[in-house]
Amino acid sequence: MHVAGFAMLLALYRLLKGPTVPDRILALDTLFVAAIAQLVLFGMHLGTAVYFEAALVIAMLGFVSTVVLSKYVMRRDIVE
Repeated sequence: MHVAGFAMLLALYRLLKGPTVPDRILALDTLFVAAIAQLVLFGMHLGTAVYFEAALVIAMLGFVSTVVLSKYVMRRDIVE
């Protein structure tokens, strides 16, 4: 769990200090992946399925937000 927490700190640093917008989008996606890893590990530690469901919701939100942000950066328009 410490490695996933360290990955979250590094991704947060890149999100705040990233030189370009694509770097920040990748850092946000990495932050989502590390949060999913934290939740899955914590769910395995406690032996409950609630954290797995929360990780699934975060995965869906992370995917959609990455796609929307990338599309906005590429075209400056979200809706076609």
